[in-house]
Amino acid sequence: MTSAADLAREAIYQVIAERRDIREGFLPDPVDDDVLTRVLAAAHSAPSVGLTQPWDFLVIRDPARRERIRALAEAQRQAYARSLTPARQRAFAGLKVEAIREAPVNIAVTCDPTRGGRNPLGRHAQPRTAAYSVACAVQNLWLAARAEGLGVGWVSFFSERELAAELGLPAHLEVIAYLCLGHVAEFPPAPRLALTGWARRRPLAWAVHQESYGRRGLPGEEPVDLIEQTVAAVRPLDEAAMAEARDLQSRLTKPPGALGALEDLSVRLAGLAGTCPPPVPEPAAVAIFAADHGVHAQGVSPWPQEVTAQMVANFLAGGAVVNAFAGQVGAEVTVVDVGVAADLPDAPGLLPRKVAHGTADLTRGPAMTPEQARRAMETGIEVARDLVAAGNRCLLTGDMGIANTTASAALIAAFTGLPPERVTGRGTGIDDATHRHKIEVVRAALDRARPDPADPLRVLAEVGGLEHAALAGFVLGGAAARVPVVLDGVIAGAAALVAAALCPRAVDACVAGHRSAEPGHAVTVEELGLRPLVDLELRLGEGTGALLALPLVQGAVRVLHEVATFDAAGVSDKSGHDRC
Repeated sequence: MTSAADLAREAIYQVIAERRDIREGFLPDPVDDDVLTRVLAAAHSAPSVGLTQPWDFLVIRDPARRERIRALAEAQRQAYARSLTPARQRAFAGLKVEAIREAPVNIAVTCDPTRGGRNPLGRHAQPRTAAYSVACAVQNLWLAARAEGLGVGWVSFFSERELAAELGLPAHLEVIAYLCLGHVAEFPPAPRLALTGWARRRPLAWAVHQESYGRRGLPGEEPVDLIEQTVAAVRPLDEAAMAEARDLQSRLTKPPGALGALEDLSVRLAGLAGTCPPPVPEPAAVAIFAADHGVHAQGVSPWPQEVTAQMVANFLAGGAVVNAFAGQVGAEVTVVDVGVAADLPDAPGLLPRKVAHGTADLTRGPAMTPEQARRAMETGIEVARDLVAAGNRCLLTGDMGIANTTASAALIAAFTGLPPERVTGRGTGIDDATHRHKIEVVRAALDRARPDPADPLRVLAEVGGLEHAALAGFVLGGAAARVPVVLDGVIAGAAALVAAALCPRAVDACVAGHRSAEPGHAVTVEELGLRPLVDLELRLGEGTGALLALPLVQGAVRVLHEVATFDAAGVSDKSGHDRC
């Protein structure tokens, strides 16, 4: 027999599971004052540091005031929309982000950081705990409202001080939340942003660590090896979906095979997604992994090492070629500091994930420790996971690191068995003497390390770069999430060799965006069994070649979505017969 305690526990978990951020479907029915008081009492019972209770609740019903507040939110909505890529703009246009007018009650929840006196208990070392306490009150309010059958929507499209001025708040008060509350027609079965494909919920296993950050594992389970876990999640292509895509290609209003390599690509992407037609690969995100290399000290590049950090700043300012190409094709640019020698200031679009301040000189010893190589690879996996969870359906590789073509050549030689002179190029444009020296540097590194391709993580640590490790993880993460990963040039190709050595099926998710002018890249794509979509003698890196190929990847899939079949169009096939 179920006890009262069991029923109460089940009710709590049910309320938590069914809580939704409601933005549409509010009914005009008024909220009973007694019910609203109970909800506010639940919020007021929240825990607070030092029992300071720094919250206040401003209940707003006046239509004229709500109309003015909505105008503030609409201005911010429009500003946000302008910051999005075209694919995101289209998706955002269909999202309702507030119900300020429709909900019968609005509640502004504020924080008074001065409450509790000069030195309240528990806030001495953590001054922001006042705001954290108010967040607990907001959650209590939200859950109590759901228990009462009321919907709540959190509106975040505000300039906080503009809203404070409209509400007549004293200068020392901060607005933590603006909530819309009322009866609703229904509660959706899942968060609206997940239902629309805007974003995905991260699995709990991604967020739980044991004892220290990075020791992943659910309670009662052994810590998980993230690389092994990701490799295990990479599944074979779906043969049924591929057969369906081949059949659909044969019935489209065009000669069979007329789209050449794009037809093969569309079939493979159907197999990757496990459905036909596969999702159009948008939104798309390019991740630029930036790191420095100790081998720069050997004089293999005419560019000073400081250029790595300077180019990162250029990426973030929007002034690089990758930014221009990303704007052209509607991709979002994320920069990941996985190993830049300089300390970089915080900036929008920069992910600070530094594993080390560059690698060691690979001619004198291992470029990385095994732990550094693992951490960098895990960083790439997590970046891929997060970008896919954020709603991206296509990942593109980017890179930045002075002297990274030297490490790339060493990796390619190690995995292909070819001599350094076959795979070592001129990088950023070195002269003949420097090129000969660069070849000998690669040869010296290989002679020292004697890398065994059967042990890919050791090869990576011996002669690779931090960005190579991160890119290898990025490829594995994309493959595990079953989204296409468009590879850029020689640096991405070298990293893909590492990923393929760890998990051969990961190559199924890879698309060779272009063929680089670097000799090692032609060898790499052949080794991977990939066909480059573009051949323009590019050798810039950054993700530029992958971005130029993105419209081709998207076009290959759009054909399956948008081109009519002979039957549907009433067009005769090549035999002269109508296909009806």
